[in-house]
Amino acid sequence: MRLQQKLILITGGYTGIGRAIAMRCVAEGAKVVVNGLDESKGHTLVKELGFENALHHTIDITDPDAPEQLVKIALKKFGKLDAVVNNAAMVSSSNIATTDSAFLQRMLAVNTIAPLALIRAALPHLAETRGNVLNIGSINAWCGEPDLLAYSMSKGALMTMSRNLGDTLFRENGVRVNQINPGWVLTEREVVDKKQQGMREDWYKDLPDIFAPAQRIFSPEEIAAAAVYLLSDECGPVSAQVIELEQFPLIGRNLPKKWEGSHERE
Repeated sequence: MRLQQKLILITGGYTGIGRAIAMRCVAEGAKVVVNGLDESKGHTLVKELGFENALHHTIDITDPDAPEQLVKIALKKFGKLDAVVNNAAMVSSSNIATTDSAFLQRMLAVNTIAPLALIRAALPHLAETRGNVLNIGSINAWCGEPDLLAYSMSKGALMTMSRNLGDTLFRENGVRVNQINPGWVLTEREVVDKKQQGMREDWYKDLPDIFAPAQRIFSPEEIAAAAVYLLSDECGPVSAQVIELEQFPLIGRNLPKKWEGSHERE
C-alpha cells in the first residue's frame, strides 16, 4: 500500500474530490481526518471508511479556530500528521460587475487564506514527519471563464502560494508542497449546479469535443489517483509543482475543423 500508516488531514472531504481522495487514501493504507460543513455527510463517510480509519470534524475552515482544532484533533486521535490536503473551496459565479469587495474577500478567505492558515498550524508537525501539503486548485487559475472572475483570482493566488511554499518549506523544513489543477470534474455539486442553470438531467453525457475530447469529463476518483502519488513517498523530492489534470493543452489547441478559419480576417 502506497500510504501505509500515513495520517492525512483533508478539508472539504465529505463530498466530491475530497471524498474521493479520502476513500483512496484509506484504501492505500492511510488514516484520515476529514472536514466539511454537513455533519450528516461527514458521519456517513466515516462510517463507510471505518471508525478505526477515519475521523470527521465539521467546521467552516474560515473560522479562526479551525486550523488549530483540525490539527489538534488529528494529533489526539492518531498521534501524528503526515499530510494536509487543502481541498475545501467556494465556487460561485461572478464577473467585473458582480465582484464587489465583500464577495472577493469571502472568496479569498475560503480558497486562499484558510489553506495558508492550515499550513501554518500544521507545519511544525509536518516537519517532524517530513510530510507534505497538497493543494487542490483549478485550471481556472490561469485565466478562468468570463463568469468565474473571483474564483479564478483565488485559485491563481493559491497556485502562486503552492510554488512559493513548495520551494521555501522543502528547503527549510523538509515539507513538500504541491498542487493539482483539475479540469472539469463530474462531482455531485457540478451535476446539481448545471441542472439549476437550465441544462438537462443528463447534460454530462453529450458534451462538445472542444470541451471534452474524451466525450466525458473527469471523475473525482481520477483526481484522487493523482493525489495519491503526490501524497506518497514514491514521488521523492517533487515539490513546488503544479500538475494540470486536463484532457487538452492549456496553451494552444488543435481546433476541430469546424472551428478552422473562424477567426481569420477576410
